[in-house]
Amino acid sequence: MTTFTSRFFPTPDGLRLHARDYDPGPGGETRLPVVCLPGLSGNARDFHAFAEAVSGDPAMPRRVVALDYRGRGLSAHDENPANYNVAIECRDVIAACAALGIARAIFVGTSRGGLILHILIAMQPDLIAAAVLNDIGPEIEAAGLRDIRDYLAKRAEPATFEDAADGLERLHGPTFPALTRGDWLDMAEAIYVRKDGRIVADHDPKLADQLQAVDFDKPLPTLWPQFDLLKEKPLLVVRGAHSRLFSAETLARMAAGGPMVETVTAEGQGHAPLLHLQDLLPRIKAFLDRF
Repeated sequence: MTTFTSRFFPTPDGLRLHARDYDPGPGGETRLPVVCLPGLSGNARDFHAFAEAVSGDPAMPRRVVALDYRGRGLSAHDENPANYNVAIECRDVIAACAALGIARAIFVGTSRGGLILHILIAMQPDLIAAAVLNDIGPEIEAAGLRDIRDYLAKRAEPATFEDAADGLERLHGPTFPALTRGDWLDMAEAIYVRKDGRIVADHDPKLADQLQAVDFDKPLPTLWPQFDLLKEKPLLVVRGAHSRLFSAETLARMAAGGPMVETVTAEGQGHAPLLHLQDLLPRIKAFLDRF
């Protein structure tokens, strides 16, 4: 089993952010690192099992770094919630890579993380050697975004982590039939944290305010011009078979974008797939091991 070290670094505007840095052991330093970017309300813990599997692979170990965006996990909250946006978080990713000595990496972007990669390719293209987009693309579905908005607005406070796992299974179970009880408990441990005697979601509650301002009567903006840049890099695009945020039609359009784009569907999963499950991990590892 590999270990991780907590790394803290400053952003250009002075916040103190956090990342988990997984030590690959001997030999891993010669391969490109993997930088993991979580979803909107996620944090570095979302990638723990995946990071251990990748960094601790005895045949192909490599460094894995998982970030906490501002306002999530162990990173500082921003006094101005308007700064919880993709452009500023992209700038924070660039600052993280500079602070951690990463000049080029394979990026794994789940949901929000994949949107950040669509911006990063325009801002600092040489930083991206290849990428895995997890249940995200240049076009998202309004129904899935509403689901996320409504889920974050509830601000549940379960009594125990067992209760948290129960709540997650009730809410997401229909779109994640592949998950076991252990998976739901792991998800609860990643999403929630105990603070001041309460179990709460591990992010700034003001993060949800951004979605409350979305006008769902208007078409959601798309990022196809940015994807045209991103598809020039080797890409593996993962879609949850039951995802309501990322459509099969968008996946097909991305796949038609060129020979550098590969796709895989995570059966029995919705938004966003757990990358360490055994039917998905070998496919992702095979992609990573080419670099």
